[in-house]
Amino acid sequence: MTPKIGKAAGSRNATHPLELRVFVFALFFIFGGITSLNDVIIPKLKALFTLSTADAMLVQSAFFAAYFIVSLPAAAVVERIGYMRTAVVGLALMTVGCLLFVPASGSGLFGMFLLALFVLAAGITTVQVVANPLISLLGAPATAHSRLTFAQAFNSLGTTIFPYVGSILILGSLAYVDPAKLSAAALAAYHVAATRVVEHTYLGLAIALLAVAALVWMHRHRLHEERVPAQNILRSFTLLARPRFGFGALCIFLYVGAEVSIGSLIVLYLMQPSVWGAAAEEAGKHVPLYWGGAMVGRFVGAYFLRIFSPGKVLALVAGGAMLLLLASANTAGIASGWTLLAIGLCNSIMFPTIFSLASEGLGARAAEGSGIICMAIVGGAVVPWVTGHTADLIGLKAALAVPAVCYALILAFGIYARRPAAPAHAHTT
Repeated sequence: MTPKIGKAAGSRNATHPLELRVFVFALFFIFGGITSLNDVIIPKLKALFTLSTADAMLVQSAFFAAYFIVSLPAAAVVERIGYMRTAVVGLALMTVGCLLFVPASGSGLFGMFLLALFVLAAGITTVQVVANPLISLLGAPATAHSRLTFAQAFNSLGTTIFPYVGSILILGSLAYVDPAKLSAAALAAYHVAATRVVEHTYLGLAIALLAVAALVWMHRHRLHEERVPAQNILRSFTLLARPRFGFGALCIFLYVGAEVSIGSLIVLYLMQPSVWGAAAEEAGKHVPLYWGGAMVGRFVGAYFLRIFSPGKVLALVAGGAMLLLLASANTAGIASGWTLLAIGLCNSIMFPTIFSLASEGLGARAAEGSGIICMAIVGGAVVPWVTGHTADLIGLKAALAVPAVCYALILAFGIYARRPAAPAHAHTT
């Protein structure tokens, strides 16, 4: 059964629109913040296990692979038990993923950390499959672009706060230790201490997630959901035959890949002598400026998307991101670092605008579309690895060409989708 929300959804839904929006905003804050912690643990695990840049990017590959594997099953769970109960399932999975950092720390194996990250991301995927269509449906269709952008601003608030705190907790106390210079005994002690720091951070998150899951469960009846007959979940792929939706799903793949690639490289990039030559903790404290730019841009963008064509705004910011990448790659020192961080401002409205432009006119198939688009977030698993491998071959600055190509295609989609889409009927592809 597919939950949907509309005018006929009943008085219970109409009575609590603000409360439900606050609930969804909180979900965006939580999964955004936890996702951004990857940018902090990448340099930690890279040093701890003496990894290449490409191997360190496997953190993002393991994390974002969950979107490809879990999105459609999560959409099926939504169809079966509804939005609120599925949100509880996602929060419970996130808790399990955080708890898996305990055995990962005890084993001292990089693969165990990747497993913990995958399970954590499976929960985040489930929550995101719930949150994106839900915020679109909690209001008038005409303002869906603006509303989703505003919700994504809370995602950015999480990505701004979590990396700063994570830099202090994870990169701070052990940031100046060089594992390559330690004896065997000292190296073993360093491994234990370093992994324990990561373990304690995620244990704290597990406790917080349990509390949120309990709160959502207590309010599971607040959303009245009408239902239509369930469909074969594989039918969702027929949506890709719609050029606008297919192109949009590709752009979600490219956007997430580009955004995650840049965020993952910020610490390593700013540590380069040709850029800032910053220490790990200091470089890590600048990661929130990248995500904070996205937060500011989303609050501002929510207003401008009510005035201007969303497609044109998307093309404009994608072009801006390309210019900033070009500037960062061809300058040094302060200019090189700040132009890279400024790309966060351009990223601001991209995900929600691409999502809503691609999903326009899907109607009762909105949950199916959300499942497919969330699968496309697997770009965060693929593009960062390609970027990292390119950096190992030709250097970090030259590797910025990879996200630049991604933004070029997003610019093309903005131009293509500058006009409203024709509505799709439930019986069509």
